[in-house]
Amino acid sequence: MNSFTPNGLIVAHHGISVEVLFDNGARRMVRVKRNSGHVVGDSVVVTGDLLKRLPRRTELQRRDARGGIHLVAANLDVLGIVVAPLSPGGFIDRAIVAARSALLQPFLVVNKCDLEGTAELLADLERLYGSSVSIFPVSVVLQSGLVPLETFFSEGHRGAFVGTTGVGKSSLLNALCPDIDLKVGSVSEYRSMGRHTTTVSTLHALAGGGELVDTPGFRDFGLVDITVEELAEHFPGFEEHRDHACKFRNCRHRTEPGCAVLSLVEQGVIPAERYDTYMEILGEVETLQFDARSRDWKNK
Repeated sequence: MNSFTPNGLIVAHHGISVEVLFDNGARRMVRVKRNSGHVVGDSVVVTGDLLKRLPRRTELQRRDARGGIHLVAANLDVLGIVVAPLSPGGFIDRAIVAARSALLQPFLVVNKCDLEGTAELLADLERLYGSSVSIFPVSVVLQSGLVPLETFFSEGHRGAFVGTTGVGKSSLLNALCPDIDLKVGSVSEYRSMGRHTTTVSTLHALAGGGELVDTPGFRDFGLVDITVEELAEHFPGFEEHRDHACKFRNCRHRTEPGCAVLSLVEQGVIPAERYDTYMEILGEVETLQFDARSRDWKNK
C-alpha cells in the first residue's frame, strides 16, 4: 500500500537513490533517476515511491574547471569559504559574489592556524574582508577556534563549506560532525539500492544545532549566471562605499564618467589590488554573458 508522508528532507544523494529524513525522525531510501535534479537540502513530499520537490528558497550552483554547471545543494542560508596558508587567490572573491547572488550569507574560515605564516594571512584577510564578512580562525589539529564556529551554526544555519585543495575542508567537517564517517558508512544498509554509485553529498545535523552539507569534490568555484550588475553590487569591499553613488545605475566601474568606485580607487580608499581583482572577474563575467547570449541567438 502506498504511504503518503509530507515534510521530508533529502539528506543524502547516492546517484540512483536519495535518503529522505521525515519530521518524525524516520528515514527512507527512495529511487530516483540519475539526472533527476534532486539535491541534498530539497524539501519533498513522498507518495509511495515518488518524490515531489517543494519550491526552493535558495540554490547553490558552481561551474567546474571544464565549464560544467552543477547544482550543489538547496535551501542553504550560509556558505563557509575555507582558506589556509598558500591558498590560491581569487577564490574568496568569486565565492563571496556567488554566495551573495544566491542569497546566502558568506563567511571565512581560516584553517590550519597552527602553521607558520597564519598570522600574516589573518592580518591580510582582516584588512581585505573584515568589513565584509565574518572571519573564523581555527586549527583542527589543535582543536582551537571550533566553539565560535559551532555557536554560529547553532543559531539555526544550514550551510556548506567550499575550499580549494589542501585547505583541510574534510578535516574541518569531521571535527564539527564527529559521526560523519559513521553515517557515511551506514549507506551499506541500502547496498541493493546504491550499488555502483557514489555519494554526491550528505547533510549532517550538528550537536549544538544547525546543519552542514558535505559536498565531496567541491574544489573549484566558477561563477554561474552572475550578471555584471550583480558582480558590481556584491564584490567584497565595494559594499561599504554604497553611500558614494555612481552617476549611472548600471555602472560597471570601468571607464564610466562619474564612477564613485574609480574615484575611491584614485583616492586610495579602495586598494588598487582589490580593483584589479574586480576587473579580472568582470572580464570573466562579461565573457560568460556574451557566450550565453550567443548560444541563445544560435538556438532561435
